Amino acid sequence: MSDGELVRLGDGGGCWRTGDIVLKPSRDAAQTAWLASTFDQLRVEKLRIARPIRSSDGRWVVGGWSAQRFVSGRPAPRFDEIITTAGDLHRCLADVPKPRFLTSRTDLYSWADRVSWGDEAIVATDFDSGHGGRLFAGLVAGRRPIDLRHQVVHGDLFGNVLFAGSAPPAVVDLVPFWRPPEWAAAVVVVDALSWGGAGADLLENWSHLPEWSQVLRRAVLFRLAVSLAHPRTTSESLVNVLSAAEIIQPCLD
Repeated sequence: MSDGELVRLGDGGGCWRTGDIVLKPSRDAAQTAWLASTFDQLRVEKLRIARPIRSSDGRWVVGGWSAQRFVSGRPAPRFDEIITTAGDLHRCLADVPKPRFLTSRTDLYSWADRVSWGDEAIVATDFDSGHGGRLFAGLVAGRRPIDLRHQVVHGDLFGNVLFAGSAPPAVVDLVPFWRPPEWAAAVVVVDALSWGGAGADLLENWSHLPEWSQVLRRAVLFRLAVSLAHPRTTSESLVNVLSAAEIIQPCLD
C-alpha cells in the first residue's frame, strides 16, 4: 500500500485504511469520543491496541468519521488466548468510570443485554413461541442473583482479538458494556461454540471463574435474545446459537 492510497477493509464495517491509519464511520459521536479518549489514556501490558488519532483541531470525530492506528493481525481460533486477553484488557479497564451513554442506549444489543440480566422484562411479543423462545424462558427461570463487580468490559471480543505471529494479541473495536469481566469471558465461549468450531472442553477450561454457571447462562441469554430479535438473523446462525445453548445447558445446573 502506498501512502495516501485508500483501501477498503474487508470487515463489512465500512472502514478504510490509508498507510498506518484506519478511518471508521461513527454511528454515535458520544460513544466514539469516549472510546477514543479512554484508549488514548489507557496503559496496557501484554496487548496491542488500536490507538485513536485526533484531527488537526483536536476532535475525535469529524463529519461522522474517526481515525485510529492500524494494528496488524487476523482473528484466529485461539479461544483460550482470546479469553486470557480479555482478562488482561479488563484489568486495564477496571478503574474506568461508567460512561453515561451506557444508561441511555436503546440499540438491539443493549436491549438484549438488559433482558438477559433481568434489568428489563420480556413481553409476549418479543419472541415467538418456537423452540428458541421456549429455551429462552427456561434459561431465565434458572437465573439467580450473583455478586460480582461490574465495570467497563468489551462485550464482543470474539473476532476482535487479532493475532500476528509472536506479537502480543491486538484488541480492536471495543463494544462497551457495564458488566462483570466473567460475563465477557462467557460471551467469548458462547460465540466460540456458536461460530468458531470450539469444543465443549472450552467450558471446562474456564469453569474456575467466579459464578461461572450464572454468567454463562446470561451470556447464552444475551446471544439468544440478539439472534431471536435481529431482523437479519439467518436460520443457520440461529441454529448455531441454539446448538451452542444445548451444549452449554448441562453446565448450567
